[in-house]
Amino acid sequence: MTIAVFPGSFDPLTNGHLDLITRASKIFDQLIVAVGQNTSKRGVFTTDERVAFIEKTTQHLANVSVRVETGLTVTFMQDIHATVLVRGIRNSVDFEYEQGIAGMNRTLDPNVDTVCLMANPQYQFVSSSLLKEVARFGGDLTNLVPPIVADALVTRLEGEQ
Repeated sequence: MTIAVFPGSFDPLTNGHLDLITRASKIFDQLIVAVGQNTSKRGVFTTDERVAFIEKTTQHLANVSVRVETGLTVTFMQDIHATVLVRGIRNSVDFEYEQGIAGMNRTLDPNVDTVCLMANPQYQFVSSSLLKEVARFGGDLTNLVPPIVADALVTRLEGEQ
């Protein structure tokens, strides 16, 4: 059985993330979405909120589960016996970034393979920074994030300037 991990901060969870989760769930026997904290950014949602959003929006995918990750992803993967790391690539900048991370992870654990999925073109421009800006000013998030995330994001950020 192949266990794969799709790590990220998911702050906020986007339709692009959900597209990648759905696609990866068709490739691997088990997919664990690992919710971590991006230490270089101030988060909008708590870890519990992010986990709840992912659980709610992926409940129809029987082989997908959500776990909180602290520390190195490779260590988390060793603990759960996962061998594949799933990453999404939107553009060449993402590719170069992910290439470095894949190399480091491979050095830390030669049993970890990284599989990169190309982002669906309709989501290639989506970033958490842009989403937060749109939410702050009351823009339409309908096609960018799940409805429960859109409502929560607008409530949390609307009017912040």
